Amino acid sequence: MTNQNLPTRRYEKQYAGILQTVFGVRAAFTGTLAPIQILDGVQENATAFSVKTNNTPVVIGTYKTGENTGGFGDGSGGSRFGEMTEIKYQNTDVAYDYILTIHEGLDRYTVNNDLNAAIADRLKLQSEAQTRQMNTKIGKFLADNAGKTEALADFSEDKVKALFNTVNAYYINQEVTAPITIYLRPELYNAIIDMTANTSAKGSSVSIDSNGLARYKGFALVETPAQYFAEGVLAIFSPDGIVIPFVGISTARSMEALNFDGVVLQAAAKGGTYVLDDNKKAIVKVTGTVV
Repeated sequence: MTNQNLPTRRYEKQYAGILQTVFGVRAAFTGTLAPIQILDGVQENATAFSVKTNNTPVVIGTYKTGENTGGFGDGSGGSRFGEMTEIKYQNTDVAYDYILTIHEGLDRYTVNNDLNAAIADRLKLQSEAQTRQMNTKIGKFLADNAGKTEALADFSEDKVKALFNTVNAYYINQEVTAPITIYLRPELYNAIIDMTANTSAKGSSVSIDSNGLARYKGFALVETPAQYFAEGVLAIFSPDGIVIPFVGISTARSMEALNFDGVVLQAAAKGGTYVLDDNKKAIVKVTGTVV
């Protein structure tokens, strides 16, 4: 990228592309996430986007056949279809809720590498670090917005089986038909792997060699690093694709430094996460203590 000998180079699009690629590879809770929305050069400082929402309940009526309905007779009975419900949608603004920044210096005398190559490395490393930060925020977001909470007293086999039976019944009764994935801390995942009930006689595909179990009680299992869960949370059940992560990058640039012979690398971005209120009831968190 040429710069016409100007002291500042902009890296917004490059940074957006790197962040999007890294997030796609390293994101936790990947099943529950829709593709991350990343925009460069954003100008709005509070609102990321708006969605159309509708809170009008469905009214199931009965067809009226009275003699004064539907324009027959004196018409005093109104429409034979009953009262008409007007449908309106509202604009719901989705706000940013956290900030990402970069502020680093690269001195020509000490960097020991080509400046452009070093900047590219730093943008990639920053993207990886910020993806891990977003993973933590998404884990907390899921816990905070879960429509149901179940407590797990310990990792004993009877308690774990009872938990899965309870959550399975909850999803059936809520008429949730989307595939459900459960994201588990390693301790709970291993407890399920070690359960004596998971045998080939019952059709289980558990592998002790690879420490793997794809599904249990109809739920897909994903072992997830403990640091991405909110404190006191052991697992999150969630349908796939219901959470939208987003980042708006206002600037990413390098410019000549004044206090040393080199460049300053800076970036500023805002991010957030969104889920429809109607879908929150389909998120279940499991709380407990790891002993």
